[in-house]
Amino acid sequence: MLANNLHLVPNIIDGAVTASDAVSLGIIFKKQPLERATAGQILFFEGDAAKHLFSIVEGNLRICRLLSDGRRVITGFLKNGDVVGVSFKSRYLYSAEVIDEVVFQRMTKRSFEEELTVLPQLRSLVLSRLRDEVAAAQDQMVLLSCKSAEERLASFLLKQLRHGEAQGGPRGMVSLPMTRHDIGDYLGLTTETVSRTVTKLSGRRLIAVCGRNAIQVLNETALAHQAGEGEDYDDLGKAVGQYRH
Repeated sequence: MLANNLHLVPNIIDGAVTASDAVSLGIIFKKQPLERATAGQILFFEGDAAKHLFSIVEGNLRICRLLSDGRRVITGFLKNGDVVGVSFKSRYLYSAEVIDEVVFQRMTKRSFEEELTVLPQLRSLVLSRLRDEVAAAQDQMVLLSCKSAEERLASFLLKQLRHGEAQGGPRGMVSLPMTRHDIGDYLGLTTETVSRTVTKLSGRRLIAVCGRNAIQVLNETALAHQAGEGEDYDDLGKAVGQYRH
């Protein structure tokens, strides 16, 4: 489906800018109309001129790149609250594909830059977003080059868990709208290996499968140790304990 074959929906977002709004890049899109895209549609293709940025209001995207031999590599998943297309490049370095029904707002790159001059405090958020993307790319390199299948899946589930909870999702629950084939493409694993690894982690009572699109994390600390992040979690737990006392 072509990237421009999308639908407008009535804009339900209105109201004045608040202090809490100012901490999010989403405020810049507040007056933009809502648009809708269905599963399989493309917001933009790798190599397209980077003319727009997109703020996701509902739904999920996968970020993909194509290798020279035609294979697809998924480099990330985005959901409500994320902004996609932030770049200093003139062309998109990846494609943004719709996983399920997505509601989003778009803004031209030029308008976005003009808004940043009006709200200069958001410039630091843009730079922070770009730094986060660089850090995520580095983490992904480590994950693909050094970690076992169990470590890769544990790291992925923790990342999705943190993102979901940060967006107000239920504690301990991981929403997985993507297919296991998608997860495999992201983790550098076959679909069969992803399924076997889910079964292993479930058998060890680290997680519980809740239908086709959700996993409950039963033991977050143990899952963090499985992901190779145990020391970070131990230090965090000690800090929280000291604060409570």
